[in-house]
Amino acid sequence: MRKKNKGIPVIVGILLTLLTMLGVGGYNTYQYLKEKYAGSHTIYSHEMVRQLDENSLTAKVVKNFYSEKEWNEIRNVSFVDDNQLPKIDTPMEKESLDKNGDGVYVEHIYAGTYEGYMMIVEDPKDVYIAINPTMGTGLDAPSLDDYVKDNKAIAGINGGGFEDYGGNGNGSIPAGITIIDGKLVSGGAPQPILGITKDHKLITTTMSGEEALNRGIVEAVTFGPTFIYNGKVVYEPTSNLNMLNPRTAVGQKEDGTFLLLVIDGRGPSSFGAKYEDVIDIFLEYDAIMAGNLDGGNSSVMIYDGKYIHYPVSMYNSRNLPSVILVGDKK
Repeated sequence: MRKKNKGIPVIVGILLTLLTMLGVGGYNTYQYLKEKYAGSHTIYSHEMVRQLDENSLTAKVVKNFYSEKEWNEIRNVSFVDDNQLPKIDTPMEKESLDKNGDGVYVEHIYAGTYEGYMMIVEDPKDVYIAINPTMGTGLDAPSLDDYVKDNKAIAGINGGGFEDYGGNGNGSIPAGITIIDGKLVSGGAPQPILGITKDHKLITTTMSGEEALNRGIVEAVTFGPTFIYNGKVVYEPTSNLNMLNPRTAVGQKEDGTFLLLVIDGRGPSSFGAKYEDVIDIFLEYDAIMAGNLDGGNSSVMIYDGKYIHYPVSMYNSRNLPSVILVGDKK
């Protein structure tokens, strides 16, 4: 007679495996939070603590890293003097990634509180906007990886804003005006948009969806603020959003060259940039148009099939309703 297998039942084995995975994942998350909010880079960690929502789950975890006195002392400082921030003393470096002679290359840029990447696209016809193909259905939008792969693009960055409930938005609902193929897909009321005309000119300004279509804009996304319009800086200092953060922005030179910028942030080697920093960068590159796109956890850049920077998100790209791609439009 055949003996019964007295080993661990399959279902129990699966449950034990899942519990182990959860335990490892929880430990890794705990260590990540500890390094970010109470790590060796004290000034950076304290600035991150000050930005926490007191009632958030993250804040409740991070409080365990400090005594009550330390927590209150950190939280009661409303800002960090820029002069206290660590300086990145590496000189500006320009690294050409134009491997295939495609007229697309990247320059690695540094400054006092940030480092980032400027992608320079010499042929304006190579830059276009792509949107979530299932927009409006409620289904998850693609990641930047998927957009680049599906469109066989050379490169790409994240695009406009989207409804992001509790930081868990799936990219299915864009914020503001979205235009694709000369059609208004979403929005309509005046918004700060980043639009591309049928003759591949970038327009960054505030207008309604109807006005954008009347001006020959065939692709557009919404975020803001507008930085440069017709060669003049039009940004006016506003809002508490203007702090050191990861940034994504797009500009264009008078000869049509597109400038796609992503700046890293919320990390020990790159705190991030303020709006004024981004403006200075575009002025350095002789941009006559420039506007801000979604930043923070959304800021991502891919070139030649890989991320060439360090996205904030542990999972690289979020689900995005729109992106800016480089290559032949499919």
